[in-house]
Amino acid sequence: MKKIIYSHGEPAGIGPDIIIKLSKTKIWEKFKIPVIAIGDKNLFRERALSVKKKIKIIEIDDLNKAKKNKIGVIQIYKVLDCNNFSVGKINDSNARYVLDNLNFCIKESLLNKNTALVTGPISKENIISFDKSFTGHTEHIKKMTNSDDVLMMLASEKLRVALATTHVALKDVPKKINQKLIINKIKILNSELKNKFGLKNPKIKVLGLNPHAGENGKIGSEEKNILIPAIKKLRKEKIDVSFPISADTAFSKKYLNETDAYLGMYHDQVLPVLKALSFGKSINITLGVPIIRTSVDHGVALDIAGTDRSDISSLKLAMESAENLIK
Repeated sequence: MKKIIYSHGEPAGIGPDIIIKLSKTKIWEKFKIPVIAIGDKNLFRERALSVKKKIKIIEIDDLNKAKKNKIGVIQIYKVLDCNNFSVGKINDSNARYVLDNLNFCIKESLLNKNTALVTGPISKENIISFDKSFTGHTEHIKKMTNSDDVLMMLASEKLRVALATTHVALKDVPKKINQKLIINKIKILNSELKNKFGLKNPKIKVLGLNPHAGENGKIGSEEKNILIPAIKKLRKEKIDVSFPISADTAFSKKYLNETDAYLGMYHDQVLPVLKALSFGKSINITLGVPIIRTSVDHGVALDIAGTDRSDISSLKLAMESAENLIK
């Protein structure tokens, strides 16, 4: 049975709010497959009151019994009780609840290839207080699916950006960059752009790590010693990938018009550009793993949780993309 399961993330944030609000729109009924929220029905009841949305909650005990979406109706499957329903203030006692919900969703997606996972925003800090090995959705999904490698990509109508490294300190990025990593990431990106997005010959631009892409070794040696040799090997395999280009000009109109996806070397090299162009209108997609996972492009937004000020645009896109990716 084809379905979307939603791991709402941090209870104190807007993860519950946005699916409640989405369920009250005509978009909700347009999904061809059911959406099931994984969580505590009592949390959703409390939050619906906070955001002043009247909804009907149906708790199901079998995901395969889920029905097609109806406006104002949310189907919920409970994994664990939520300990605290506080809005806007993170409670340590909910860390296990968030992680168990996520783990259930990953396992279900592995077992059923017709299931797509959409994730809401989490508080990494809170989960790490419970599980110190946790660094983020992407890395955790890699671990849970026993994948050799994984690639984090954010996408909007205007831009696709992928990351060679994800949630690591900036000072550690150069130590992480090596030929094997670059080759693996670009191969994943090329393959997934073909298989998931239908591009016959994806055009990939690679950003240099250093200013001006290293100026031929004058401002850092990573481009000359690592990136260029790796790219030469990939070009021999007929992958359309650029030599390193300077990040300060990579997103000019000229490059944007001729690029299907960018590979950045670190998190804040490319994400500020995407979010400046498309915040709230982009999604996070995990590539290179045997499950379908999309996510919203925003954080927990504690300051507006429970106020009806949250924007559902990114969740809408994440749900639509997840549905489209199910074969």
